[in-house]
Amino acid sequence: MTPGTKQRILPPYILCTGLWLLLVLVALATRPLWPIDETRYVSVAWEMWLRGDFLVPYLNGEPYSHKPPLLFWLFHSGWWLFGVNEWWPRLVPPLFALANLFLSAHVARLLWPQQRAIAQSVPWILLGALLWTLFTTLVFFDMLVTFFTLLGIIGILHAWHYRAARGFAILGLAIGLGILAKGPVILLHTLPLAVLAPWWMREQRPASRPRWYLGILGALLLGAAIALAWAVPAALRGGEEYSRAIFWGQTAERMVQSFAHRHPWWWYLPLLPALLFPWLLWPALWRGFRQLTITPAETGVRFCLAWMIPVLIAFSLISGKQPHYLLPVFPAFALLAARALQSSAPKRWDNMPVGAALILFGAMLMSVSALVAYYPDLPAWLYENSFLPGMISASMGMLLFFLHPASVLQRVIALTLASVLIISALTLTLIRAAAPAYDLHQISAYIGDLQRAGHPVAYIDKYHGQFQFLGRLREPLQVIGSAQVADWIQAHPSGRLVSAEDNWRPPGNPTQEFTQPYRGKTLSIWGREAFTSGTDDATPHAAPAVTPEEE
Repeated sequence: MTPGTKQRILPPYILCTGLWLLLVLVALATRPLWPIDETRYVSVAWEMWLRGDFLVPYLNGEPYSHKPPLLFWLFHSGWWLFGVNEWWPRLVPPLFALANLFLSAHVARLLWPQQRAIAQSVPWILLGALLWTLFTTLVFFDMLVTFFTLLGIIGILHAWHYRAARGFAILGLAIGLGILAKGPVILLHTLPLAVLAPWWMREQRPASRPRWYLGILGALLLGAAIALAWAVPAALRGGEEYSRAIFWGQTAERMVQSFAHRHPWWWYLPLLPALLFPWLLWPALWRGFRQLTITPAETGVRFCLAWMIPVLIAFSLISGKQPHYLLPVFPAFALLAARALQSSAPKRWDNMPVGAALILFGAMLMSVSALVAYYPDLPAWLYENSFLPGMISASMGMLLFFLHPASVLQRVIALTLASVLIISALTLTLIRAAAPAYDLHQISAYIGDLQRAGHPVAYIDKYHGQFQFLGRLREPLQVIGSAQVADWIQAHPSGRLVSAEDNWRPPGNPTQEFTQPYRGKTLSIWGREAFTSGTDDATPHAAPAVTPEEE
């Protein structure tokens, strides 16, 4: 590669990083940790930190078996360096998302070393996909799983192209850390591709198939050893129920009959155009896919198909389904799309379907205010903040009608810019306006002050740990049903009850000690006087002051 070539490649990568940074900064500035998932995961890390127990995750005083500890350990590493804070946990998944962009480009260079344009396009295709853009800034586990999937893919390619022992060692490391990130699901993302190697390899096939499969077995054993180095001592410390959950309940049972997010086998198919927007609306990409069918023997194309199709089939058959479960196969789509675009000559009208979709979306947003007469119960922030992002979406759509860059990469960049800017505009307006209805800092701090003052606190109905980290709570909340309220308040005269509007309210019309809006409902804290007076003239208590040390 000549120095001049490097100069042409570097600026797009810097711009791609700049767009990633824009998404992250906008999210940090405009929204809190979303309940219940983001607040739950950070609360688990907080309880482990508080206990000094880095083997068994805990949530509200009970062992938390739903997720392994790697993400929590990463939170702890930042807290050890910077002190306990909220911004570091919110940076960890985005940093993995950024690394995934460039790991995907590295995979492209390994697959198509002579076609550098493919590696340049891959990060842009990933960053522009709607689901990827949305989850870049969310505190979820899937960007970690994607990272270790890509690491395992790189290990497979190294075992094929270079030294088999080193490649399978990388694969084993990826499997082990992937299990610690989100459990055995990493096996679905890596092993089928390795097993199908004789199909996708068109040249440089391994001299001995048994040796190749022994290498896969060795990688699997190495991964299992890494995972068991945590799981065995954690099971011994966590007890029999926790042991059964991490070794069986969260793997086989979830695959066969999920306790949550159950959907039919075809559920992903109608979602794909939205999850991969704008790419599946782009005629240039479909022309490229049609060209690929002419030469299906190409190793890189087969590699991407062997990576993507078994995972889609497996996730369709597993009962539990969520859109973000598919994020680890998005790099396979980006690689295949980038390769297809190299066979597709740009046409002037290619951007029109995407532009029309953005104009339609913008028009829908701008017309929200007209719905107030028909849907008066919609939140006010929706009427007041939908016009600006609607204008931006419509403007970007119209701009795409007139933008006709000469190169494929420039067109990919233009579509990604439109996607990222619209998501940023929505975050700065609609999501920022909606944030107070999801921000639990105030009530969490109030509960923390109650606990420090010696008042026991109970939550009525199912509790997801959403107050533990935000309030820096040092004691679990007691969780009770509505039928237990009278007995609990009798046993805890100075106690407080936390309820949501839709699950419990005391008889009569008493005044809450504390209240705040939450997801279209009302979160309330009740004291004993709510059960003794039965009147509505009680004086609300002011929230106790929070000292800087408690913050």
